[in-house]
Amino acid sequence: MKTKTFIAITLLLIASGCSSPPGTWGWYVIDPSTQNGWNNIKFLLSGFSATIRLSILAAFLSIIIGLVVALPGMSLNRWVRLPSRVYIEFVRAIPLLPMLFWVFYGLPVILKSLGLDIPIDPFWGAAITLAISDSAFTAEIYRGGIQSIEKGQTEAAKTVGLNYMQTMRYVILPQALRRILPPLANQFIYIVKMSAFASVIGMQELTRRANEVVVSEYRPLEIYSLLILEYLVLVLIISSAVRWLERKMGADQRS
Repeated sequence: MKTKTFIAITLLLIASGCSSPPGTWGWYVIDPSTQNGWNNIKFLLSGFSATIRLSILAAFLSIIIGLVVALPGMSLNRWVRLPSRVYIEFVRAIPLLPMLFWVFYGLPVILKSLGLDIPIDPFWGAAITLAISDSAFTAEIYRGGIQSIEKGQTEAAKTVGLNYMQTMRYVILPQALRRILPPLANQFIYIVKMSAFASVIGMQELTRRANEVVVSEYRPLEIYSLLILEYLVLVLIISSAVRWLERKMGADQRS
């Protein structure tokens, strides 16, 4: 309902702009019937590829890092759990933007001091930052999902001779995955939206493209309205794909 209301309001604004006196609205900057408007739209839409590639890579890295952090965090040994808890609390406390600046500008300096001259371009700087920032939340999702599995499952696995890693791989994680899929999907949507911060270090994704058109056309309302619609469409597609995957995996328990 909220999505339909938002689309209706946006269409109403566009329609009112078409009938308003010149100078009040500037929807002509994204009017596909004009050459300039069509060029602007194509330029804005070309940012989809970078946003999607960045989000998928960051989500993939986050899932791996989150699992590596989560498993020691469930150990009965306090000293094994401690690094996991420190990592989670530390990363969750850092805002995304300062972390992005630190990774993009600071990490190459640290690597160079270690004798590794490895430049970090905007794409990898944003991907590393998003992956690290999201991994702390992903680790907590893993922990909640794994701990929700009945202890009898672990005990049954031990009785048939499975070790810890085999139990996790063949018994616990497959069941936990169905339970954590919805929150993991929410984290992926979070990554897609937070990818907009990559614009501040020069990555040519959706928001950066919109900023460049605003600078050249001086019509922020119209350009950013289209930008919002772009993110809305992207998130709706992801949500639909996740619901389909939930049904295939049996995570959706509705009859």
